[in-house]
Amino acid sequence: MNVLVESLIQNMEKIIIGKRTVLEYLLTALLCEGHVLIEDVPGVGKTQMVASLARSVNGVFHRVQFTPDVMPSDIMGFSMFNPATREFEYREGAAICNFLLADEVNRTSPKTQSSLLEIMEEYQVTVDGKTYPLPRPFMVLATQNPIESFGTYPLPEAQLDRFFLKLVIGYPEKDQEKEILDRYGSKNPLKELEPVSNPADVLKLQAQVREVHVAQVLKHYIVDLIEQTRKSEHILLGASPRGSLNLYRASKAWAYIRGRNYVLPDDIQNMASLVLRHRIMISQEAKMNGITADEAVADAISKVQVPLF
Repeated sequence: MNVLVESLIQNMEKIIIGKRTVLEYLLTALLCEGHVLIEDVPGVGKTQMVASLARSVNGVFHRVQFTPDVMPSDIMGFSMFNPATREFEYREGAAICNFLLADEVNRTSPKTQSSLLEIMEEYQVTVDGKTYPLPRPFMVLATQNPIESFGTYPLPEAQLDRFFLKLVIGYPEKDQEKEILDRYGSKNPLKELEPVSNPADVLKLQAQVREVHVAQVLKHYIVDLIEQTRKSEHILLGASPRGSLNLYRASKAWAYIRGRNYVLPDDIQNMASLVLRHRIMISQEAKMNGITADEAVADAISKVQVPLF
């Protein structure tokens, strides 16, 4: 594993206990310049995880608690008239940062949710006809609660498709939860967390990930997997070409994190569910039979021949 990547993970593990694989997935998205949707119940460390990542790379971190009264201008910024200069001046919104945490993103209105579309796709904001680039690296990390629907606005398919990965943290093991009590009982270690990297280092890592080799036969394998999601009896709506591209990029980053400069079929299979679980729509019959998105993706993988090379 890359030394810097390992140091980032170890630093974040000072805050997040027993979730190393999830942290590796989070860094996979960062190295691919991708955004992450974290869906889990309250209290499992979603916000702490994002904050620890931002502190570890010494990036600018902004958190927005999404509620129905949050406006697009809160995210993108707005123009204000300056009487001294008699000109309108841009006032930055929350998006002008390296890490934007959209906490409980499904609790805000569709109008505010849609303000994230340009930010996530173009890495810029447009206010009153003027475009302002976002700092790099830039990453949106959104959280939502899967068990509560009252007062929520489900994310549309176009919005979900902008997220590079969808992560689930899960509950800790009993011994890990005991360690949480010991570590957090009297203080919050996040306040003492020191950076081990900087944004310039992250940009270098992203450039190195882009150089990871993917054999032509594996590119065909990725396309075949995506095509299978469109033909599956369990899936009403298969993955889009953006899903193919993101699976390709995620596989490269996962191989890099594992210490290789080339992709293996295992890398593709490992990342498939995280990349595709929020991009497919399960059929009603499959839902009635208790088939989940992850199981539908696994079924699609099982029906595609693994290339030999």
